[in-house]
Amino acid sequence: MTPFNMMPFDWFAVAPALPEVFLACAAMGLLIVGVFSRGEVASRSVGGLALVSLVVTYVIMHAAKVADFQQAFPKGAVGFMFVADEFAFYAKGLILAAGVFSILLTPDFMNRNSINKFEYYVLITLATLGMMIMVSANDLLAMYVGMELMSFCLYILAAFWRDNLKSSEAGLKYFVLGSLASGLMLYGMSLLYGMTGDTSFDGIGILLGNGLPNIEHSVAITVALVLMIVAMAFKVSAVPFHMWTPDVYEGAPTPVTVFMATAPKAAAMLLMMRVLYQPLLALEDQWMQMLTVLSLLTMGIGSLLAIVQTNIKRLLAYSSIGNVGFMLVGVVAGTEDGVQGVLVYLAIYLTMTIGLFAVLLSLRRKNVFVETIDDLAGLARTAPGAAFAMMLITFSLAGVPPLVGFFGKFYVFSAAIAAGQTWLAISGVLFSVIAAYYCLRIVKVMYFDEGKFRPELNQPSNAQWIAVLAAAGVLVMSVFIDVLDHTAGRAASSLFRLEHTVARH
Repeated sequence: MTPFNMMPFDWFAVAPALPEVFLACAAMGLLIVGVFSRGEVASRSVGGLALVSLVVTYVIMHAAKVADFQQAFPKGAVGFMFVADEFAFYAKGLILAAGVFSILLTPDFMNRNSINKFEYYVLITLATLGMMIMVSANDLLAMYVGMELMSFCLYILAAFWRDNLKSSEAGLKYFVLGSLASGLMLYGMSLLYGMTGDTSFDGIGILLGNGLPNIEHSVAITVALVLMIVAMAFKVSAVPFHMWTPDVYEGAPTPVTVFMATAPKAAAMLLMMRVLYQPLLALEDQWMQMLTVLSLLTMGIGSLLAIVQTNIKRLLAYSSIGNVGFMLVGVVAGTEDGVQGVLVYLAIYLTMTIGLFAVLLSLRRKNVFVETIDDLAGLARTAPGAAFAMMLITFSLAGVPPLVGFFGKFYVFSAAIAAGQTWLAISGVLFSVIAAYYCLRIVKVMYFDEGKFRPELNQPSNAQWIAVLAAAGVLVMSVFIDVLDHTAGRAASSLFRLEHTVARH
């Protein structure tokens, strides 16, 4: 008998969560290093160690996958609250990549504005940890803990430039609206628990799949479903819950905007798919109607409002909103092909978004970073390499074939048509044409307009190399799209597990 009548802890059952355990310990170590270092040394050392920590986390994750801990512990880890399947592995790869590139894009901007503090890198690391927990959650409690860890870090990061009014305003807006979304999520989860008596995704999925005993419970479950979808829609910036996105993207420091536009958006979209296709799969008829409306509104408003923007960060904010609408088309399809299309789209979207922001961070105009579309006038003559990279990524964003952005839209629209959602796919194609306008407008300004002060390249920086890497990534993925498609297919297959497929039918 162990002390306090407790069973001995099974350390082997924690094996699937080793990457998260390591990253949590690394974040605490970074905090200690930063506290006991001084000045710029603290920022440089913590930033470098944070970068190494994310890379090592991926190595551990890959090693755990090779060791096949998930097969050894098919019910997951930490009291069955955590799973490490192919879907989670794919998701965490995207999240860690976004975190690495966000850190690499940080030093130049932060140093120029005297805000390069070591706490920034600790917050990035903790936010990444929260996202990794989110996408591996197999329980409502684990999901909420991961979501809140991510959210609180992002609130601080958005307001990190304390001497800048827009940054402080962005942080406050995001905190107020994000807290509201978290409250809605928690209330929906409490209703779901009250009606099912379970917090595990497996348990909830089985209970809902077997049917509810009376109509009162069904109404309560519907209310819970609506509240949870609203909260997740806020996290992915779906219309009409997008109101925070343009202001926060514009006000936050640009490296923070890069991070917020990539990793959290991918984590929230992947979490949405796990929740809808596992515990809430039996309610597919209900959530599909809601997501169809959200998809149409998000595609339309995101694409139309991006056209009238003059600030590049606001334009990219509305562009990201429109792209979320396109991804939701794949979710609405309700099939494995739809999920596969969304996973492919996410990888492409992250590459293009990082590339666009990297180009912006590599440019200056009148000794300040480029912020408006007009600031790009004449870029093709002063920095032809940057203009070409921007043009390539922008064309891909517009969905111009044969660039990889075309395949992202093609996969989700094809899945929708195969699922009988032809009219939704046609609407997506029409909104894609509208979205192409603001993409072509950027190219036109760079190559055909003359500005009073032409933009120039900063001194050699990480941003230039990342911009080149992203442009090359667009070309490579365009040629080897089958490799990405195959990887996404394996991840999508792992999401559709046998017990939930049975519950669905």
